[in-house]
Parts: sequence; structure tokens; C-alpha cells
Amino acid sequence: MQEKNTKVDRPGYEYLVVYMLGKVIQDLTVEFCKHWIKSIKLRDQMEGAARSNPQNIAEGSTQPSLKGYIKLSGIAHGSNEELTKDFEDFLRQRGLPIWDKNHLKIREFREFRVVWTGQNSLNTPELPNDSVEAANMLLTFCNQEGYLLRKHVESLKRKHETEGGLTERLYRRRREYRGF
Repeated sequence: MQEKNTKVDRPGYEYLVVYMLGKVIQDLTVEFCKHWIKSIKLRDQMEGAARSNPQNIAEGSTQPSLKGYIKLSGIAHGSNEELTKDFEDFLRQRGLPIWDKNHLKIREFREFRVVWTGQNSLNTPELPNDSVEAANMLLTFCNQEGYLLRKHVESLKRKHETEGGLTERLYRRRREYRGF
């Protein structure tokens, strides 16, 4: 019997790689913190920063104005940068290596491509059992996410330049309605 290919109806922002990778980072960060972060305060901060990224993309996409979406995407970028620094600090404070981008495992991590595999699941890789490998994997994903978030914000700014903001669109519609 063949399995039906059923498409899940989800909001458009959930198909953005920047959102999906953010969810993967969020899930893996929670798991990472359970294994290797003893401080409850640091755990809460890291998990909060990881959560902030995709949540702000989701919230931003519902904004009526591009200005609001740009602002919330910028907040997501800031949260991702904070989380990136937390993973760097984890390695640095323990005298552990931050692997170079040409390291064999980093190249492997960089090949990961996130996709939806079910209604509520992404193809999230397993967190490595070794803290150095796990932190470097998450650091790599955070660096990729930072790049994607910069591009996302740039594209929203270009859209704002070409299409205008909410106030401009409302004004144009009002003028069209009045016939001038």
C-alpha cells in the first residue's frame, strides 16, 4: 500500500529556512543545556535566546507593517548572536577548541539542510554525545542562522524600499478610493 503524500497546511513563514533552522537550534539547545549546563540561570538564558529566534520570525510575519517585521527579525538576529556567544563561551571557559570552518566535522555540519518531515517534526540531527562536538555543531548552526537572519532582514528592507510601508499603502488605497 502506498503512503499518501499529505501536505500540511502551515503558515508561509514556517517554510522559511531561517525559521526552520531556528526551531532545530531551539530543540538542540534545550537538549544541550540538559546535558552540559549546570547553572539554572545560564540554562534559562540560553533556552530563552534559542526560543526567541523562531518566535520573533513567527510574530514578525504577522505584523501588518514591514517595519514591525524588520524590527522583530532584528531581535531574532540579536538573540541568535547572544546564543552564538554562549556556545563560544562554553568552549572557551572550559579550554575546549572552537573548530575551524575547514574542520572535517564542521564541513559535515554545514551540509545539513533542514526540512519538514511530518506535521510537527523537522529532520533535526541527533545531538552528539561529546560536549565539544555538540557545542561546535550548535555553534555552526548558529553561525549559519546568523547569516540567514542578516539576509532575511536585508530582503525585508529591500521590500520596504520598493513597496513602501503600511502607512504609504493605506494612503494609496484611500486616494484610489476617493478617485485621485
